[in-house]
Amino acid sequence: MELEGKLAMICGSTQGIGFETAKLMAERGASVVLVARNETRLRSALSELNCESGQNHQILVSDFSNPAELKAELNRFIKAGNSPDILVNNTGGPKGGLIIDAETTEFLDAFNQHLICNHILVQALYPGMKAKGGGRIINVISTSVKQPLNGLGVSNTIRGAVANWSKTLANELGQFNITVNNVLPGATNTGRLNSIAEVKAGKTNQSTMEVLGEMAKQSPMLRIAEPIEIAEAICFLASDRASYINGINVPVDGGRTKSL
Repeated sequence: MELEGKLAMICGSTQGIGFETAKLMAERGASVVLVARNETRLRSALSELNCESGQNHQILVSDFSNPAELKAELNRFIKAGNSPDILVNNTGGPKGGLIIDAETTEFLDAFNQHLICNHILVQALYPGMKAKGGGRIINVISTSVKQPLNGLGVSNTIRGAVANWSKTLANELGQFNITVNNVLPGATNTGRLNSIAEVKAGKTNQSTMEVLGEMAKQSPMLRIAEPIEIAEAICFLASDRASYINGINVPVDGGRTKSL
């Protein structure tokens, strides 16, 4: 699963699943472009990446709440001669809450941050992948695309849209040897999961640890995943060993999802 000579753009890569994916790809020889909105945190993450294969790691500062800004930054990045082989779309999810209580602006904001920004990234990078004779697009979504999760109404809605967008892309881009796949994490030890647990704890008079314990019990493996476990699946799909895997959802949830 060596990625030497590849250039990988990884979104949301200063923490959690994105950061672990960036570190793992760098360890396997890829040059990595870290994408996030906080330049200080990006530079800190950049300093932790493996460079033993002579990689040239970079950062791209962009706030996905502003799609026009992302588009402008990508144009500058590509005009500078960069052409990623791998794109990992990964963005923090919308806040929790019942769908009936959600404001319409919450759907629009989430749609922009997830589907629209994903689309901008793919439109910018796919011509380079096509010219090279192939590429990998991996979208980090959620198991909610198979089984909606209680209390995550906006997220369930937007994640489903991204999954269908991705499948359509896979059908269109496969002829160019560009594969498009989705990784669906279950409960994973990230800042977002802790935030969700804290909110639920406040509503149920439980401790955050009690809520996390309940989440762990929902998996047959009776534990929450670590980000590196999700990163391993992403890196496999990015590798040449996954050359004929296209247009699928890969749950990495310890078996929590009830459907096949």
